Amino acid sequence: MMSLGSLGTLFKTVFRRELTMLTRYAINTVSSLVSIYFFFVMIFMGMQKLSAPMAGDMLSDSLEGTIIGFFVWTFTIFAYSNLSWTLIGEAQAGTLEQLYLAPLGFKWVCTCTVVAHFLLNLIPHMLFLVAMMATTGHWLQIDLLSLMPLLAITVLGAYGFGFALGGLALVFKRIQALFQIVQFVFLAFLLIPFRVPWAKFVPLSAGFSLLYDVMVEGVRLWELPIQSVFTATAVGAAYLAIGLVIFSKCEQIARHQGLLGHY
Repeated sequence: MMSLGSLGTLFKTVFRRELTMLTRYAINTVSSLVSIYFFFVMIFMGMQKLSAPMAGDMLSDSLEGTIIGFFVWTFTIFAYSNLSWTLIGEAQAGTLEQLYLAPLGFKWVCTCTVVAHFLLNLIPHMLFLVAMMATTGHWLQIDLLSLMPLLAITVLGAYGFGFALGGLALVFKRIQALFQIVQFVFLAFLLIPFRVPWAKFVPLSAGFSLLYDVMVEGVRLWELPIQSVFTATAVGAAYLAIGLVIFSKCEQIARHQGLLGHY
């Protein structure tokens, strides 16, 4: 029987484990962010090469959208890949089956892992955001009370992809090349103009639009249209549910074929 106390104990244990892994292998996280930062710098330098007539308000608006887009995209990459990498690492270490012995079940272990990753990723990605703003000289409005809930809503769909890829990792083991494809798919999602009628049903798009309003226009969370917030939440939750279904099906296949005990 699950209780809040046992769930809290599980979360503290998982959080402590992930924090230990993050600090022990911090150079990997830092290197990933630095590489994306240099990619951003190259794009920024290219935008500065625009001719003078085009370098006014349009360039300013483009830079603001680019900063927010890179912030969301980077957080999304870490969001969907963390769970998959965790499962791949556990399978390689031969400890994956042990996670199924957890009293609350394997799915709750994965859920706590996802929440722990979200919280631990906030600090390095906020520093990454500050670095981008300092580089461009365009300082966005950072209202954490509005930003954090909207960021969580925006990456809900990404975590759905994470669960789906995690399920595929249980069955097929080596799917690292698929990560590279998915990250550019998410980049394409962010490039779709929100005025396109079907854009609101694409992962990240609705949340990105709300984040833009908060960080550029200075709109507070409670001032946003409730219908837009509901749409972004519903779309993210739908992709998360699909990802959980795929994960559950892959988990059944892996258990039936005895794939959990080896890599």
